[in-house]
Order: sequence, then C-alpha cells, then structure tokens
Amino acid sequence: MKILVTAASSSAHISGVQRHAFNLVRCLLLNPEISRVDLILAPWQRGMAEASGLSSDSRLAIHYPEMGRGSIARNLWYYRELPELVFRLRPDLVHLSYPMPIDAKAIGCPTVLTLHDLYPYEIPRNFGPYQFLFNRVILWHCMHSVDAIACVSDTTMSKLKQYASSKSYGKAIRIYNCVEPEPVCATRSPLPEWEGEPFLLTVAQHRRNKNIPLLIRTFHRLLRQGRIHASTRLVVLGVKGPETETIESLVSQLGLRNRVLFLEGLPQAELQWCYSHCEAVVLPSVTEGFGLPAAEALLAGCRVVCSAIPAFREIGGTHCEYVALGADAEIDLAAGIRAALDKPAKEPVPFPHLSAETLAMEYAGLYRGLIPQAADAQSTASAAPIQLATAGRQSL
Repeated sequence: MKILVTAASSSAHISGVQRHAFNLVRCLLLNPEISRVDLILAPWQRGMAEASGLSSDSRLAIHYPEMGRGSIARNLWYYRELPELVFRLRPDLVHLSYPMPIDAKAIGCPTVLTLHDLYPYEIPRNFGPYQFLFNRVILWHCMHSVDAIACVSDTTMSKLKQYASSKSYGKAIRIYNCVEPEPVCATRSPLPEWEGEPFLLTVAQHRRNKNIPLLIRTFHRLLRQGRIHASTRLVVLGVKGPETETIESLVSQLGLRNRVLFLEGLPQAELQWCYSHCEAVVLPSVTEGFGLPAAEALLAGCRVVCSAIPAFREIGGTHCEYVALGADAEIDLAAGIRAALDKPAKEPVPFPHLSAETLAMEYAGLYRGLIPQAADAQSTASAAPIQLATAGRQSL
C-alpha cells in the first residue's frame, strides 16, 4: 500500500498536529504492507521535518510544495492543488492529519481524516469571534468528503456523535494517537538562565480550552501563600495563539514576568528534559480531544495534575491528580497541585495500547477496508501472521 499523508499547516514550530503526523508516518513505516509513504509539509516546516529523524527510511519521501502561509491560501492549496499532487504521486490512499477542504472526486482514491477534536462546535471561542464559523464549515465539509474518520479517542468519538451527522459518525473509528517513551533526553536545560530552580510545567497552545490564565492565577496564589518554594517558576510550552495577548497581560498584571517562562517549538529531546526535571505537569484544560501531554508526562514518570475531563480520565486512569473546575477552580487547582507535590515521584506508566506496533496494525486494517486491491491481497496472502519491521524508535 502506498499512503500519502498531509500535514502542511501555518506554524513553523512543531505542535500536536505535526507530532501526530510524524508519529503516524513512523507507525506506517513499521508495517511491511506499506510500500511507500509520501509526507506533505509546507516549505516553512522543513526544519521540523529534518529534526524528526524520519528521513532515514527509504520508503519515505517528504515533499514541500509551494503554498501561501495564510489560512485562505492553504485551504485553497488543499482543494485545488492537492489533487494534482495525488495524480503525480499515485498513492493508494490519502490520509489527512487534520481537517482541510478537499475535492474528494478529483483526488480519485480513498481518503481518511484524523479527527482530533470538535472545538469549532464545542468551544468556538478557541478561534476568535468569527473564525469559528469558517472552521465549522471546513470541518463539516471535510468530514462529509472523506471515506473514513479516525478519531484519536473515545472522547472524540462521543463528541462526533453529539455534534456531527449520523453519516459522519457511521464512518468513524477510534485509533489512538501514538505515544511512546522518548529514548533521547537533552543533557542541557532548554530553560534560559536555569540554575536548578523548581518549576511547574504545562504543555499547551495559547488557546481558550487550555485554560492557561487559570493556571497563572493559581501559580500566583501558591507563591503568595508560600505553598510552593519561593524560587519556583512556571514554564508554559506551546505555540502562540488567540489567547497570547490575554495571557501575557495577566502575567504583567500579577508581576510574574520573571517567574513565568514561555517557550515554543522545543525538539523532543528538550521536551523530555522538561518532563524529567519538572516538579509536576499541570493541565487545567476545559476540554481536550486526547490529552497528549498527559500521556507523555505519565510515560516520563511525572506527577500530573489535570482537570477532571473525559479525555484526561480516558488516558490517565488512576494515575493523575484530578481537579473538578467548578466555582472555586483556582482554590481547587492550587490544592490539587499541592497534593501532588506532597506525594513521592511516580514510576513511568506504560501505554501498550498507544504503541507504534499496535497502531501500525490498526491503521493497516483501516486502509485494507478502503483499498480494494489491498483487501484482495490480504485475503489471498499466506496464513502466517504479519511480522512488523523492527526499526528503532525515532526521535521527534
């Protein structure tokens, strides 16, 4: 099977969408049924691709077609230019790593969409006062155009059933994000002027659902009340977004400019350093589709304090300190952080159901059902079980 994966987006810094796309590619390359993978990125994403470690596999080709960086230009590229690229590369199937408008008839082969969330419906303020309408149209169009929808969690599946049509829900399947232990950890701190001070970590884009202002106010409360060490810092790791101005203004108002550090685009090794050295990972989101930082943090043996939302409970099970974000959210979150810090460091939590080997088989099974010749080949193949390739873990 020859699979084309699209992941071109506006940001030059790696975020959840690109990490999903890279992990998807890595999963596919573990399966000998996959003869070729074409990964489509934007020209300004070349740096993150070169740092991913994926290019060592001869079955992978990474393409950087010319496109405009603005939202309208990228959407037009997907609708108008992607079919021409598909015609030239001749894949058996196109896998969209996030919703974009496509001309399915012009593409001419089966299409799959990874659905991370339904934020345009669930939390429209994530996108600004009017942008959410545009995002809803794109999401609706994409879900109706593709042949299958791969939801990253049961939580996202339930949201799909709530907000989308029965037609869209009927072609959906749950295939988790791939999350595995990171084998490489940076030896130097990525935190500027860090001299061993304790720090709390959150990994979150600057969007409404991540609830970063609540975390900043809670951090300020803990410092003011002397419930954490006076030298403690808060590290906010994630790309800027609609909430950046509000977040930075709050930090200034509370006099925390020297205590709150904003970072974005860290390589996986440096992210792993942050997980390994933080006092706790705090994730007070009001909604999530999957909760990748929670899974990564638990794999790294972090204390995890998070909101008691379905996505985090689905991933974290009994391993997190859950906080219900009600009327006293700031007080309760502060209590949850303090409770987690009072407990000993945790052992890493294994997630075999999120492994590349497991997901490689699940993706192949989905593709076989959509590509007629692949299904025929599978039905006539030897009864011997498929042996997955044993390529080593590749750093993202």
